[in-house]
Amino acid sequence: MKITFHGAAQTVTGSKHLITLNNGKTILLDCGMFQGMGTETQILNSNLGFKASEIDYLILSHAHIDHTGLVPKLVKDGFHGRIFGSDATLDLTEALLKDSAFIQQNDVKFMNKRRLTQGRPFIEPLYSIEDAEASAKLFEPVPFEKPFDIDDDIELQLFENGHILGASTIFLSIKEGEKITKIAFSGDVGRYGDPILKSPSVFPQVDYMIIESTYGNRLHDKIDDTADILHDIIVETCIGKKGKLIIPAFSVGRTQELLYTLNEMELDNRLPPVKYYVDSPLSTTVTKIVKQHPECFNRSVQKIMKFDNDPFDFRGLHYIEDKRESQALNGSNEPCVIISASGMAEAGRVKHHIANNIADPSTTILMVGYCEKNSLGARLKARPDVVTIFGEEYPVRADIRIIESMSAHADYRDLCLYLSSQEPDEVKTVFIVHGEPESQIAFKERLHKKGFMNIEIPEQHQTFKLNGPNSSF
Repeated sequence: MKITFHGAAQTVTGSKHLITLNNGKTILLDCGMFQGMGTETQILNSNLGFKASEIDYLILSHAHIDHTGLVPKLVKDGFHGRIFGSDATLDLTEALLKDSAFIQQNDVKFMNKRRLTQGRPFIEPLYSIEDAEASAKLFEPVPFEKPFDIDDDIELQLFENGHILGASTIFLSIKEGEKITKIAFSGDVGRYGDPILKSPSVFPQVDYMIIESTYGNRLHDKIDDTADILHDIIVETCIGKKGKLIIPAFSVGRTQELLYTLNEMELDNRLPPVKYYVDSPLSTTVTKIVKQHPECFNRSVQKIMKFDNDPFDFRGLHYIEDKRESQALNGSNEPCVIISASGMAEAGRVKHHIANNIADPSTTILMVGYCEKNSLGARLKARPDVVTIFGEEYPVRADIRIIESMSAHADYRDLCLYLSSQEPDEVKTVFIVHGEPESQIAFKERLHKKGFMNIEIPEQHQTFKLNGPNSSF
């Protein structure tokens, strides 16, 4: 048996890990899109690194596009197998993939107009909405924690890991002859004590561990401080400066966490009296899906729902879907809070809101999540004097604020707690993925101190041979 790392190898996007059994059977863990990689992005997304038609099974850890965004391309290129994931993951993935296809088609249409005037050949999107719809027909939901036989040789279990709704640790028991090899893939691990979701579940002992390392060298601020910090920023910006608070937020996870926090303020009678806008059609769709899966919520949210049946709604909240209404916000001087995608500020309506307001000192731009180092969000976090948006330079006069406590990714303390169910000397190899090199090296050193001795940081397309222990079903 062998495993090849075709994405999220010394970077944080493009998650794709391919397990090949000795009999030639193949299991792909995630099929994610590379994001924010500059001029390399299109090239990386155009080449999977393997033949789609040769993949037998695909298992999705969670719905984020950097873990699912190339599924329609996989299907378009010849994959006809089954796609497994938790029920909530597959519901979210279907919505995100259709949105991704829609954005690509619009972007390509715009770029081809320019290429026509330049006499250059047209380009095609990676996939269409029809490809996304075809992908959804292959989805097969798997319940949490119950062993699920993919076939006679492969048993799958999913364990909640708290990153976003439906996010899972993938646990595989693979039989080859008389040997059983147990492999776990963390996907992206959430934080312990998340305000909405359950904390990561304990999972059985493994032979091989594939684990993310996004914040393998960082500690987050306390989650308990988030509501107070957000409240003070709203009051300072919208009431004190009578300006706009613009919050780039991922449609899945971060937007719902913000809404839940604001709803908590209302329940505590301290919600600042301003208007609140969610300006993202996808965020609106995703929030509806989240409400359909209360089984994923933690006990605190379950208790709140006994007297508040919608913990993501509050006075002054308005969802914007119409593009013209979104554009009208930029012409308004009314103090307000605008929550809009994308979270890295690389695309979507939030990029227009930032461009229209970044030169205004009364504006605050609040970053609440991870940003790939080449993204607009990361450039804003550095608080530059000037920033380029849509090819034009803008003076940065808006206040740039950051709340690190809202990250959906585990920090190194959470990741070590997540691995505490494992006996280090029984783990043959730990593969560290989904992280920048400096984070991965720091996390590797920390795991060495925890007793995990054989640790690899794979390079793009690097292959490792796996040897399972002698065992039997």
